[in-house]
Amino acid sequence: QVQLVESGGGLVQAGDSLRLSCAASGRTFSQFAMGWFRQAPGKEREFVAAISRSGTHTYYADSVKGRFTISRDNVKNTVYLQMNSLKPEDTAVYYCAADGPYSSGSYASKHPYEYDYWGQGTQVTVSS
Repeated sequence: QVQLVESGGGLVQAGDSLRLSCAASGRTFSQFAMGWFRQAPGKEREFVAAISRSGTHTYYADSVKGRFTISRDNVKNTVYLQMNSLKPEDTAVYYCAADGPYSSGSYASKHPYEYDYWGQGTQVTVSS
């Protein structure tokens, strides 16, 4: 089992920045690919960003590319999502998720159904 706890959400204005954190516990963090997803009211959960086990490979949704950066610290067992130039359409509950464990591979999926463990989510609200 892996337990995931997100933090860092809040209410900001358009153009501001936020950094989300997701602390993992329970299994070897470096064996898991990690992803960030979000869900706005009335919409399906959508992919935001993902990072491979070592952090070598990162993937982004087109809507956040160039504004958001995913990173991880395998010593601190934490994955981050740095969000810059926030827009009102970024308003959603943000979830981190873990896919694994794997003993090899450098891929991270964009599909929520491939992730086995989820955090409880953190609300991000961007006002115009």
